[in-house]
Amino acid sequence: MDKNAESPLVTVIIASYNHGQYIEESILSVLNQTYTNIELLVIDDGSSDDSVERITALQNQHGFYFKVQKNQGLSSTLNDAIAMSKGSLIAPFGSDDVMVAERIALQVAHMAHAPEVGICAGNIEKIDAQSKVKDRQRLRPARRLNFDDVFLQTKPGAPAPTLLFRREALEKVGGFDPKIRLEDLYIALKITRAGYFIDVLEPVLAKYRTHDTNTYKNLRFMIDSVLTTYALFSDHPQYPEVCNRFINSMLLKCARTDKPLARELFKRLPVSAWNSKTLRAAGRYLLPA
Repeated sequence: MDKNAESPLVTVIIASYNHGQYIEESILSVLNQTYTNIELLVIDDGSSDDSVERITALQNQHGFYFKVQKNQGLSSTLNDAIAMSKGSLIAPFGSDDVMVAERIALQVAHMAHAPEVGICAGNIEKIDAQSKVKDRQRLRPARRLNFDDVFLQTKPGAPAPTLLFRREALEKVGGFDPKIRLEDLYIALKITRAGYFIDVLEPVLAKYRTHDTNTYKNLRFMIDSVLTTYALFSDHPQYPEVCNRFINSMLLKCARTDKPLARELFKRLPVSAWNSKTLRAAGRYLLPA
């Protein structure tokens, strides 16, 4: 139960999956938050590495909730965890990422007086597999996003490792959809379409770990997931434009390294949507892999 309106209970959900070498640092970054009214739920979703052993050792020491289950996928795992959680604010968090110590405190303070905000986020810092900071990123300024900002990408989006949700917003849209495997874009669109805003704060709130198995590196998965999500909002008058712009961007990424995928994208893109990106992608496609 919340201590008071200024210090609500925050539930942090870590869905662990084969991140044994990173999971301890992720969990400890939650336990070491300056904000103390936190409920930590850790669910291992069918890991085949040593994640369970590492988490169990930390659980024995710190006493947080820990469950091991057969693989269900991230969205289903999050929905189940949210159903059992008690917090009025909810932070799903990657089992390979790291929270900055002041993260939750900053977000709670911001959301305390902004009931119109369904999601609060912030900047990220990229780290490598050894937790070393990668090339310094330019901090993006604070911003407020509505549905069109997210769908049309008129402003930089909210980094997934920093999302803090208002429970009522999640419940209003029915939580995550197990059929949508790229959950962050889907839920941002659903919540903003329901009338809430996303506020992105300027401070760095999390360290995003880049490594060989990052989801964004699976281009076919990203393309299928994003286009499936966009299709749920096909009633938007600029839906075709949004899809074509995304296809053009992905063409640039895969034209040289995955030519079969690039051919599929070229076929999906109407000639009327060709632009300078398409021509650059065509040039890359003609080069040897």
